[in-house]
Amino acid sequence: MSLAKITSITGRAVNVPGNDIDTDRIIPARFMKCVTFDGLGEFLFYDVRKNTDGSDKTHPLNDPRFKGATILLSGLNFGCGSSREHAPQAIQKYGFKAVIAEGFAEIFFGNCTTLGIPCAVASRADIAKIAAAVEANPQLEVTIDVAKQEIRFGRDSVKAVIRDSARDALVNGRWDAIGELLDGLPSAKSAAAKLPYMAA
Repeated sequence: MSLAKITSITGRAVNVPGNDIDTDRIIPARFMKCVTFDGLGEFLFYDVRKNTDGSDKTHPLNDPRFKGATILLSGLNFGCGSSREHAPQAIQKYGFKAVIAEGFAEIFFGNCTTLGIPCAVASRADIAKIAAAVEANPQLEVTIDVAKQEIRFGRDSVKAVIRDSARDALVNGRWDAIGELLDGLPSAKSAAAKLPYMAA
């Protein structure tokens, strides 16, 4: 199982502003009873997107202008709170392929990386600049260049920071530890076959 080399992500973006957006806001705990992660996308940001009767609240993800956006913009300490893997899973299942924020909670960042979701850190001013450009033109394509640590939009570009270990894993297709283990299975079986105490 060869993993994709994620060197860049291009897509339309949507800004969900705010600092300290925790994993319970990203995916409320009551939706975590699933056996698999399938279907979690519909519950992304549910309590801030939906009224109690299920109708839509005013929220960037409910704005038809941003339907189909694949890059999420946000603020500082994104993904804080509990370490639930369901949060990045819900983000991915909704259709997002990357997140740009001022900073990320440690475990959330790691969980995103193992799903192949780049988490790019940019300054508050630069995120505001991207958000303003996207608000002015929701069809604007935004590119996160993982290899070059750069975000490009229209004629502009800003610096992005992606932790060295995560960047290396993404651009070299080593972002899923389980995938790497499965890739190594033939070698492990070959080595085991040479050990006398492993013989049946």
